[in-house]
Amino acid sequence: MPARLLKLLVVQSHCSQTVLSQPQDASPSPSSTAAAGPAVLVDASTAKAPLLSVDFPDPSILQDTDGTWYAFATASGTKNIQAARASAPSGPWTYLDQDLLPSPGPWTDGRNTWAPDIRIVAPGSYVMYYSGELANSTAFHCIGAATASTILGPYTATASPFACPLGQGGAIDPAGFYDNATARRYVVYKVDGNSLGHGGSCNNDVAPRVPTPIMLQEVAPADGISHVGDPVQILDRTDADGPLVEAPDLVRTANGTFVLFYSSHCWVSDQYSVSYATAESIRGPYRRAPGGPLIRTGDFNLTAPGGATSVEGGGMMVFHADCAQGRCMFGAGFEVDGESVVDVS
Repeated sequence: MPARLLKLLVVQSHCSQTVLSQPQDASPSPSSTAAAGPAVLVDASTAKAPLLSVDFPDPSILQDTDGTWYAFATASGTKNIQAARASAPSGPWTYLDQDLLPSPGPWTDGRNTWAPDIRIVAPGSYVMYYSGELANSTAFHCIGAATASTILGPYTATASPFACPLGQGGAIDPAGFYDNATARRYVVYKVDGNSLGHGGSCNNDVAPRVPTPIMLQEVAPADGISHVGDPVQILDRTDADGPLVEAPDLVRTANGTFVLFYSSHCWVSDQYSVSYATAESIRGPYRRAPGGPLIRTGDFNLTAPGGATSVEGGGMMVFHADCAQGRCMFGAGFEVDGESVVDVS
């Protein structure tokens, strides 16, 4: 079988030179080039090294006000929320031996805290969004919020969940977004409908499959927590996504295009992948990118890549993929050409 070829822009980094993009024909298009470097073709079978070789699932990334970069991840070992630090998003990354959220809140059972995302809402004011397992119904997760005065906390959880649509299966995978053009703040998350599914892969591969919509909730810019209006649905699974869509992350490009990254299929399956959709309005409609997943099993010798989060404003993302330690953090830069994402690292 011919090697999968990807059209890309090349930039240098501390670590390695690896790239993600949609499959392309064998002739690079001049329209895809940019200041970062020339468009070339790369064999996607080239192995890609992790940015952090520890179990660090569902990573998110943020630059603090002093220029230092931080990454955050799902619970592992004795920590509810993990963290790492670097001078640049490409690394090198240093794992930090501390738990940013010692108590996930009285509404949780204190276990299985997933997918944190941290945003700066004002000088000396940080908000963390996360997925917490319910104390009175451990089959379900809901979205929590916690605050701190420094990026590493410790964070203090609010007394009740940020979003908890239990009738639809609960909610997971929150990610914050601040729209500089409008000075409005939002949170995207997944309604965890597959927790109400009928079995099979991620409990939702047996008909009738339950919806797993991606929701957009506007929040007050001052605190990043208070709701402004009701959430709106911006995406849902299709048959091509298998049992679910999840791990949403939203960025707005310089030309005003909104890019929604998301993962499809079950995280324990080799079909787990990263895809994206684009829109002119934050509320959609979002158009899925043609050509299938942006990055999938087999690309760069990765297995089950997913859970991608971009830096604010775009240009670099982190995601996890299977590794000997569990799920390690990998990274890639990206550019948006019209409605197409061109990825590099």
